[in-house]
Amino acid sequence: MTPETVTTIGQQALWVTMLIAAPMLVSALAVGLLIGMIQAATQINEMTLSFIPKLLVLVISIVVAGPWMLSVIINYTRQLIQQIPSLIS
Repeated sequence: MTPETVTTIGQQALWVTMLIAAPMLVSALAVGLLIGMIQAATQINEMTLSFIPKLLVLVISIVVAGPWMLSVIINYTRQLIQQIPSLIS
C-alpha cells in the first residue's frame, strides 16, 4: 500500500463524512440563525429557547435524509471492502 493510496482513502472518508453531516449541520444552522434573529428582534436572551427547535429539526432531517445517508455509507463501505485485495498486494 502506497502513501498515495492511504491519502486517497482518507480523502474519500472525509468526503463521505462531510456528505453525511451536511444535511444535519445546514438545517441546524438555518434554524439557529432564524431563532437568533427572532431573539434579537424581541430582545429575549434565553439560551434554551433555540435548543428544542434545533433538536426537532435535527430529528426531522435525520428522518428525511436518513435513507440517503445510509446508502452513502453502505456504498462507501462496499467500495472499500471490494478494494481490499488490490490494497494488500
